[in-house]
This record gives sequence, structure tokens and C-alpha cells, in this order.
Amino acid sequence: MKKITITTDGACRYNVGPGGWAYALREDQQLVEHAGGCVQTTANRMELQAALEAIKTLKEPCEVLLISDSLYVLDGVTSRRQRWRVNGWMRTRHGKPYPLANLDLWQALDELAEKHSIRGQWVKSHSVHHDHERCEQLASAQAAQFPHVSC
Repeated sequence: MKKITITTDGACRYNVGPGGWAYALREDQQLVEHAGGCVQTTANRMELQAALEAIKTLKEPCEVLLISDSLYVLDGVTSRRQRWRVNGWMRTRHGKPYPLANLDLWQALDELAEKHSIRGQWVKSHSVHHDHERCEQLASAQAAQFPHVSC
């Protein structure tokens, strides 16, 4: 299998508000960057969207190292998603079941992730990790494209 390194980041102004996502995908010495955004979202949705968009680009099964500052994404993609699937995409809080937040993105990511071997690596936000810093810049730039709409 090909070995791919994917670095992701999401950004959101005012959380809920304008957001952006970005990824940097490396295979050997090749680098592909991509970013996008939307008008009304959350930081967690943008973090998930970045991982989803990157993994979507893989055309064959790969060994993926997913680098992110989001433990929400890393834990979900590497260890929790299988348990969530078995539990009908429900979580339990204080003994009561409730639907998993961002279910649409988790289910799409789960379907794509099944084809690959994915391991995660956490990186501190705003740290000295070149690809992550670049993703932060791209995601923030996408979020800044949308004007803030007060509610």
C-alpha cells in the first residue's frame, strides 16, 4: 500500500460562524494542498471536513498518517468510530444515550476510512510543524472570506 501523510486543520470564526478547512497531503516528495469553507459552521465540523476531504482524494487503499491538532478527529477516526457504528452512532452521557454530533460527517468519514489503514498523530496547535502551520493559514483564510452575520 502507498504511504500517505495527511495534515489537516479547521478554523471557525465565532464558533458558530464562518469556517474554513484545509489539508496538506504528502506522498513521497509530492505535496497537494486544498482548502474550502462555509458560511455557518463549527470548529469541529471544519476539523472533520478537512480530514474527510483529504481522505476522499485517495483512489486506492493506503497507509495513512493523519496529523491534526484535533483529538476529536484523531480519536474518532482511529478508535471510536467502530464503537459508534456498533452502538448505532449513539453516545452515552450520564447514563442516557444521545446521537453523535456531526453524524453526517462521521458516517461519510467512516465509509471512506474503512478502505485505508489510518493512524493518528496529534500536533499542538500553532506549533512548529510546517504542514500544520500551512493548513492553519489556509483554513483561517477561508473562514475570513465570509462576513460575520450577527444573530
